[in-house]
Amino acid sequence: MAKEVRVRYAPSPTGFLHIGGARTALFNYLYAKHHNGKFIVRIEDTDIERNVEGGEASQLDNLKWLGIEYDESIDIGGPYAPYRQMERLDIYKEHAEKLLEQGLAYKCFCSSEKLEASREEQKARGVAAPTYDGTCRHLSAEEVAAKVAAGEPYTIRMRVPENVTYEFEDLVRGQVAFESKDIGDWVLVKANGIPTYNYAVVLDDHFMEISHVFRGEEHLSNTPKQMMIFDAFGWEYPRFGHMTLIINENRKKLSKRDESIIQFVTQYKDLGYLPEAMFNFFALLGWSPEGEEEIFSKEEFIKMFDEKRLSKSPSMFDKQKLTWMNNQYIKKLSSEEVVALSLPHLQKAGLLPEELTEEERAWAADLIALYHDQMSFGAEIVELSRLFFNDHIEYDEEAKAVLAGEQVPEVMAAFKAQLEGLEEFTPDAVKAAIKAVQKETGHKGKNLFMPIRVVTTGETHGPELPNAICLIGKQKTIDRVEKFAQ
Repeated sequence: MAKEVRVRYAPSPTGFLHIGGARTALFNYLYAKHHNGKFIVRIEDTDIERNVEGGEASQLDNLKWLGIEYDESIDIGGPYAPYRQMERLDIYKEHAEKLLEQGLAYKCFCSSEKLEASREEQKARGVAAPTYDGTCRHLSAEEVAAKVAAGEPYTIRMRVPENVTYEFEDLVRGQVAFESKDIGDWVLVKANGIPTYNYAVVLDDHFMEISHVFRGEEHLSNTPKQMMIFDAFGWEYPRFGHMTLIINENRKKLSKRDESIIQFVTQYKDLGYLPEAMFNFFALLGWSPEGEEEIFSKEEFIKMFDEKRLSKSPSMFDKQKLTWMNNQYIKKLSSEEVVALSLPHLQKAGLLPEELTEEERAWAADLIALYHDQMSFGAEIVELSRLFFNDHIEYDEEAKAVLAGEQVPEVMAAFKAQLEGLEEFTPDAVKAAIKAVQKETGHKGKNLFMPIRVVTTGETHGPELPNAICLIGKQKTIDRVEKFAQ
């Protein structure tokens, strides 16, 4: 009987859910669901000094928002609890003692100052990647006991096997190999008793029966250290797959300091991006389906996901593609849904009050409807609709060129007269008024419509003109025409 597929996403609460982490979680989720397996979220919180308030909640809440549902974690439990590393310290301690007893690990009493001096000395000799010099590797049992009795602080280091090649078939990269001679004796447990990542992760993966590990390529060099621990206990390795880097549009590795790209999932949520669109976009960030189609539902992604189609080349975070994709999803929303997405942004910007009358809400709904098909994300409504809230219009060079036409004063005078005579102020009535101006002045096409658009809205392009003028309102429109004529 085939082993059940069990995969995990194991974030550290040292920050909020990042786009790189979201992609890692998503690919693990898709792999698990494609194989009818389980997706586990485990919290690796041993870096206690760097843990941030809200980091853990950000990971879980934003995964749920994206539609990445997990089967086991700290908030829903599961048969392999606890799912938070700081609640599993007794497991790490017990197994570190076993490694010490078997001589596979040893206590190291070197101070941080000595370790730093050793690193600097190796660098001075031209060593590119300094390793531990082995000072405490050969201490006798009596020497170790004496130092412990004297209260000297110590770490526990792995005794790296000599002349071993760590080789495995990476699910993304193919055959990979590392030599043990290039890896110094590394720390399993810090002086404060807290395990290091490469030690704890192995115990967690083993006891939670993780079958496959998909993670970023920055973890590739960690793999031989983890294989040492699996070997030390005689445990079976999971299958490893290391996904390629995410790069920016300049083909540079995406850094959290890169301000050209929004980095955290919660920021996209706050801007009014749709979770279905983000799910779709992340799924194509380093994985490709067959064919040219790019818009798929979650269920379709689960059905067709194949790890063999994970990219071996860096994945570019294409901002334009994301906004295009989100726009495709926004177009499919109902009128009520797009209002719910956009209205809070108008209120947050102070353009509309927090409490709306029925009349104000209806006006806002009509306003948002003008931009339904144009919007790339909810917050974009603020800039798109700014013309409806401006008390003062500044004409740009393109607008000034339109208004320099010799027919403009005649057109606008006739249009003002038509507006003042309107008893009903509806899109159809405004459309009829513009038609009457055409008949009266003989001007048509751009010579007619462009001056009216620029004077009333301040823009040379925009939504359907009669609808826009109606939303501006009769008196405000007349005021703008009068101001132009002054």
